[in-house]
Amino acid sequence: MSNDSIHDSVRAYYLRAAEGGADRVVDVLDDDRWGAHLYDEASIVHVPKAAADLSMGCGNPYLLAELSNGETVLDLGSGGGIDVILSAKRVAPDGMAYGLDMLQEMVDIAAENAADAGVNNVRFLQGLMEKVPLPDGSIDVVISNCVISLAPDKTPVFAEMFRVLRPGGRMAVSDVVAGDEPLPDVEGEEWVACGAGALGKYEFVGMLADAGFVDISIETTHDVGNGRTAAMIRAAKP
Repeated sequence: MSNDSIHDSVRAYYLRAAEGGADRVVDVLDDDRWGAHLYDEASIVHVPKAAADLSMGCGNPYLLAELSNGETVLDLGSGGGIDVILSAKRVAPDGMAYGLDMLQEMVDIAAENAADAGVNNVRFLQGLMEKVPLPDGSIDVVISNCVISLAPDKTPVFAEMFRVLRPGGRMAVSDVVAGDEPLPDVEGEEWVACGAGALGKYEFVGMLADAGFVDISIETTHDVGNGRTAAMIRAAKP
């Protein structure tokens, strides 16, 4: 599949979720390896049900990031806004949380969910994680939940993460890592659903290091099928 066709498949997959809401997500996520139940109870009570219902990730990057008051956070692939809302509450009153999503439909939904949650230190942006519409060195922490694996080319994603981080900033993401067995060729939404774009553990580390990151760690958490494993990934910008 070409990069453009992969982007189109990802866009179509999540547009269906945006338009179908919780019913569509339940249809897609038919087991306990994905979704809002991976968040601890103390966190999930602070977000509107509409935001939790659209959670389609493989972990809890908000908890992983260990945020503090005053920090500026960027969530890549923010979807219904669950991680942006949680982050905004954690960095308040002096901090800021940005959410970036490729779909304007998701941006609009997330903004409504944030308003319902009563948080105003948020801003949602439409765009690709390969070209983040934020200035150099403007972010303290980059988070994401199972979206880096969706990018057809990870190199510009890691470069953009590094660019927008301030010196001393960090990334804390949940994502899928591949095992030793390659998947057969897939097309369309199968590419999204089966984790065909997941990097192997060592490949992930190598690409982060090539982008300039240090203190890289990958801790696997649970099997997600198709030879893929959910993982917590941390790294820092010197």
